[in-house]
Amino acid sequence: MPQGLVVSSYGKRYEIELADKSRISCVTRGKKNDLACGDQVNIKLTATAEGVVESSLTRTSLLYRSNTIKSKILASNVTQIVIVLATQPSFYEALLNRCLIAAEAASIAPLIVLNKCDLPDIDNAKSKLQLYTDLGYKVVHLSAKQDIHIMRQYLTNHQSVLVGQSGMGKSTIINALLPHMNVKTQNISTVLDSGKHTTTATHLYHLNESSNLIDSPGLQEFGLNHLSNEQIELAFKEFRPFLGKCRFNNCRHSHEPDCAVLNAVKADKITTTRLRFYQQLSLELSLN
Repeated sequence: MPQGLVVSSYGKRYEIELADKSRISCVTRGKKNDLACGDQVNIKLTATAEGVVESSLTRTSLLYRSNTIKSKILASNVTQIVIVLATQPSFYEALLNRCLIAAEAASIAPLIVLNKCDLPDIDNAKSKLQLYTDLGYKVVHLSAKQDIHIMRQYLTNHQSVLVGQSGMGKSTIINALLPHMNVKTQNISTVLDSGKHTTTATHLYHLNESSNLIDSPGLQEFGLNHLSNEQIELAFKEFRPFLGKCRFNNCRHSHEPDCAVLNAVKADKITTTRLRFYQQLSLELSLN
């Protein structure tokens, strides 16, 4: 049975790349449509350029988001999540934190990229991101339209997925890395301070023989309903030295006496910014 790589996802139809680099269009059996770009699959040919996915190989990683109603798979078998931010439109710090938590929970290395560093008012954005540099996250400053060279070193030998709000410049990064692809880009709305969706499907691009890059549609929210409160605690990497040291086993680190996390905040070992993000997520989970 031929094997292939899922390189594009269009709802219930997938583009599969075979070993000889040819591509065919495939569907899945029945109502199953839980495949993602990056999946390795077994297929059955039904025509010259069409087939059916019979099964998928075991995944090494899976990145997805979920709310109370459904979940959305973003990419599989990735080793790195590239969170793309910019100064215009303004980025949501809460969304950045959700992406970091999802990456930590899935054991996928995160890389934060601040794009459009050639635009004014970059100092404010850099100041916000200093917190994440201090936490040990890699933060790259980039002007994709001017020089993409710095990105290549971070993408080499990885299967990476680009995530971020619309208008952050993900498609521009793809075009700079692979000029022949001519990925559609869209001007942002300065009135609404937001971007417009230009990527409507997920695509995998080959950068070289050992490096792939998956481009996903722009995000406006990143639900984490598939995670437990314990998993979210652990995903806040600066919390880890203090977990299990609170007076109460079910401590939510909000107002409880002798809370090791709250004491760490008072001792400036955890920032109030990150504590608030955790408390918001903990409350959100408790209400679902």
